[in-house]
Amino acid sequence: MESKAGSRFAAVEALTSMDRLGDSDNCTYAREEARPPVIALARPDIGELEIQLVNRVLRSDFLSMGEMTPEFERALADYVGAPHAIAVSSGTAGLHCLVRALGIGPGDEVVTTSFSFVASSNVLLYEGARPVFADIEPEQLCLDPDLVEAAITPRTRSILAVDVFGHPCRLDRLKAIADDCGIPLIDDACEALGAELNGVKIGAPGQADAAVFAFFPNKQITTGEGGMVVTGDGRIAAMCRSLRNQGRGEGDQWLVHERLGYNYRLDELGAALGVGQLARIEELLERRDRVADLYRQRLTRVHGVKTYPVAPGVRMSWFVYVVRLDAAIDRDRVARQLAGQGIPTRPYFQPIHLQPFYRERFGYRGGELPVTEAAGRSCLALPFHGRLTAEEVETVAAALEEAIVACSG
Repeated sequence: MESKAGSRFAAVEALTSMDRLGDSDNCTYAREEARPPVIALARPDIGELEIQLVNRVLRSDFLSMGEMTPEFERALADYVGAPHAIAVSSGTAGLHCLVRALGIGPGDEVVTTSFSFVASSNVLLYEGARPVFADIEPEQLCLDPDLVEAAITPRTRSILAVDVFGHPCRLDRLKAIADDCGIPLIDDACEALGAELNGVKIGAPGQADAAVFAFFPNKQITTGEGGMVVTGDGRIAAMCRSLRNQGRGEGDQWLVHERLGYNYRLDELGAALGVGQLARIEELLERRDRVADLYRQRLTRVHGVKTYPVAPGVRMSWFVYVVRLDAAIDRDRVARQLAGQGIPTRPYFQPIHLQPFYRERFGYRGGELPVTEAAGRSCLALPFHGRLTAEEVETVAAALEEAIVACSG
């Protein structure tokens, strides 16, 4: 009979090999896998420094609202060059705080993208605002500034951009549009920590009125769950600090609540993990760059596969590694065949406007956003993390090539 200790270690081993890619992984792909994954879809990269810092918190008297959270905030603000950084419990929480801090509410419209994780639009619905979806550019799959400009109406209160897969949007153009209209630009940079546009890190002042990063275990750095708002606007920062902590006012006075707020705090264990991860950020990004380059070199030889193109002036911060399959290839059938060989993949993204809830609430039927919908049918995320070996990349690429031949036509 297996000992309790053995059971615990088995559970830990199972967790570390989870083929989770993100919050949206409850899709049919996982249920259809014919065998356990031989290569993890995603995996955090935790070092000895992070373990030491987490242990320090465990031996302290403060598991929440201690000294690690401010330290993490200072370190991240320094890294991106932002005057203010506010740690929160998730990227979703950070976006929600920003929407509320900017006074966006019932009857307001926000121009955004449907090619994103659903949270970037859900946070608008939380406050009674309506997401107005503009289509995306066909190469980098980020918001098309021309179509954003065309979608603005007198009811538009903000633009919410998403740095897809870790590639910055054309924030310079979007900021100019927002400034001309007298509205703020929110940058959902939850997938893009470490990315740069024209030599400037995403999150730096001037690119947007505020940005949000996220630290789920598949991201560039992780805090388990967690996020960070960065901004150059002191008023926005003060409001986000209040909102994340049940609406407390300046000075964080105990049991005095000036406004409706939320429990969106990041705990000290997560903050300690973040401090350690951020200290290694360039190492972690370089490891992901290496794997992305291995994929690019190998997959350029595969007929029917298009690798993700990085625009000039961009430092990509690889969140996931996504390829696009030709229209004649049955993407979902390819994914099932790969799953049968123990190689997990995911469709990334399934457009927000075609999600069942959005169809039901807003009446979307398909055809409204042709570039977004074409990307949603053809994109496939492959196993990706910084510790993938060249041999594992070759295994994935060879299996993908074989599956494409079998599933074409």
